[in-house]
Amino acid sequence: MTNTPFGPKGWTPERLGSLVGKTFVITGATTGTGYEATRVFLSKGARVVMLNRNGTASAAVIAQMKQEFGQDADISFIHMDLSVLWSVRNAAEEVLRTVPQIDALICNAAISTVAKQELTIDGFESHLGVNHYGHFVLCGLLFDRIDVSRGRIVVMSSLGYNLGLRRIQFEDMNFDKNYSPMAPYAHSKLAQMMFGFELQRRVTEAGRNVEVHVCHPGAARTKLIEGDNLNRLGQIIWPLVNPFIAQSAEKGSWPLVLCATEQGLKPETFYGPTQMGGLFGAINECPLKPHALDRDVSVRLWDVSQDMTGYEWSPKPATQDRSNG
Repeated sequence: MTNTPFGPKGWTPERLGSLVGKTFVITGATTGTGYEATRVFLSKGARVVMLNRNGTASAAVIAQMKQEFGQDADISFIHMDLSVLWSVRNAAEEVLRTVPQIDALICNAAISTVAKQELTIDGFESHLGVNHYGHFVLCGLLFDRIDVSRGRIVVMSSLGYNLGLRRIQFEDMNFDKNYSPMAPYAHSKLAQMMFGFELQRRVTEAGRNVEVHVCHPGAARTKLIEGDNLNRLGQIIWPLVNPFIAQSAEKGSWPLVLCATEQGLKPETFYGPTQMGGLFGAINECPLKPHALDRDVSVRLWDVSQDMTGYEWSPKPATQDRSNG
């Protein structure tokens, strides 16, 4: 059953007060939910630091935001390509040099339903490399800054976690044997979700000051699923059904904003639209399938993620040394 802590109409940005003095770091903010979340944060006076791979598009977003919210709108851009781990490390170094406070790191960027198997420069299946491994390393590199800020990590997952295999395919993480456009996307979104919940647990056990929350956008009209990202059948079907099942990117961004700002959120809870199986509607607590909360699998995924990325980290108790690998 869906829980409704925000009432039958669900969470909306009307609940927000001033965000002056807050800093939000967000991945993938040139379009879609990341762009719309950025608009909400700036409208409330916050600072936004975008981590994007497209510099030209980022400059255009900055110009658009300053036109909408005034030249004093505090928005900036740091180049980062989640598919390249050295780029993630370089971006994190720049954030640590220039952003003294992180009230929320929002892991929003993603790729979806790539038609044919592609590997990242580091040798990862592209969905897993971008959606999970890149964010896994980024969260580790920025964790102490977020902790000092008593901030949050927000993981944008997807209802896709409940599609495909509904498990982590440890025996073939790159889908060398059974690739299809949707299965590795669903796999990566389950990995993101399990990482988020495992990070929640480790933060609690270590007594650190970071909140971690997981959400989904429902079916939002974004560029995540379109064009060349779809196989031939998908390219035919998606434009036909999109107007009927998809909500705006603006509404798709609300779960991100909720998880970055709302007080009193629960652990091991999935926030997002709650109508028509979660495709759209009021933002509240969503039903969550048990396989997403399997700790044995989550711990194994964490270990595999460290081995694959070469980056070892886990929140340590505050009394221990905070250095990361």
